Amino acid sequence: MEHSHIFDSVFDNSTELSRDCALGFLPVIYYSALLCLGLPANILTVIILSQLVSRRQKSSYNYLLALAAADILVLFLIVFVDFLLEDFVLRRPLPPTLDKVMQILEFSSIHTSIWITVPLTIDRYIAVCHPLKYHTVSYPARTRKVIVTVYFTCLLTSVPYFWWPDLWQEKYNSTSVHQILVWAHCVTVYLVPCSIFFVLNSIIIHKLQRRRSCFRLRGYSTGKTTAILLTITTIFAILWAPRVVMILYHLYVSPIGNPRLVHLVTDVANMLALLNTGINFFLYCFISKRFRGMAAAMLRAFFRCQKQPNQFYTNHNFSITSSPWISPANSHCIKMLVYQYDKNGKPVRISS
Repeated sequence: MEHSHIFDSVFDNSTELSRDCALGFLPVIYYSALLCLGLPANILTVIILSQLVSRRQKSSYNYLLALAAADILVLFLIVFVDFLLEDFVLRRPLPPTLDKVMQILEFSSIHTSIWITVPLTIDRYIAVCHPLKYHTVSYPARTRKVIVTVYFTCLLTSVPYFWWPDLWQEKYNSTSVHQILVWAHCVTVYLVPCSIFFVLNSIIIHKLQRRRSCFRLRGYSTGKTTAILLTITTIFAILWAPRVVMILYHLYVSPIGNPRLVHLVTDVANMLALLNTGINFFLYCFISKRFRGMAAAMLRAFFRCQKQPNQFYTNHNFSITSSPWISPANSHCIKMLVYQYDKNGKPVRISS
């Protein structure tokens, strides 16, 4: 049987693991470790970002929070339910109706995990290239609407994948409908997002380099959120490239000349693609000192069974632009960049 509706099979038969899977039990160990590390890490990320969202009304924190929630769905639906539970624990397919529902939910979760980064990229582009207009374009109320729209759109557009083909069959014959579905998946999940990331990130990097060379401000900062964005999008483009190549290879190359070698490469490509959902927490810790400190404090409180100390929270109606040009050296300019928000998170007044 097919292991996953999106990802390749490790168990074609419960008694033929070593023959059918060139990697043996390594995928089981890998996905188990990914689930045990990635799921708690993303849950901890959600908790930390929730505190940061309540403390500072920054759109980027909301997008990162939505990204962590989408990664949790991917790890639960694909790694736990579809792989470990269905193929390793139960070793039998789910009922047909439930199987198709799971298939749609899996596509929806993986598409959401990728596409939620697109508005984050646009948000960073506006913050870096148009800092004075940032809070009139990107504010909490609009950010929440964008996130809900992305989640709903990804779920709605995943319905056609009810007819997703079994690409991993040795004698698979592609049809026009299958080609449309596969190409739609590859374009929407990789080609279009990567094109947006490449264009906007190139503009952001060029802008940062030009500003740095023109203005030697003391305490100049490019912004941790921007660094996180560039790292996330770059790693996504690298980890997902082998997966997309193998999907198209399976679509057009049939019969496969060396199925065992192709199976091995496909397994590795699937592992790399899913790794993208489990490493963001460690990237945040590596880049952001604030995030690293909050994670350490939370883990210490958890293992010692202690209540976390009360944090200082600013007024929810008060926010300062997250433009990377604001630093301690030019903090006297912050006054002209203060925005007032109503109860729905919309900017209503600019302080002068």
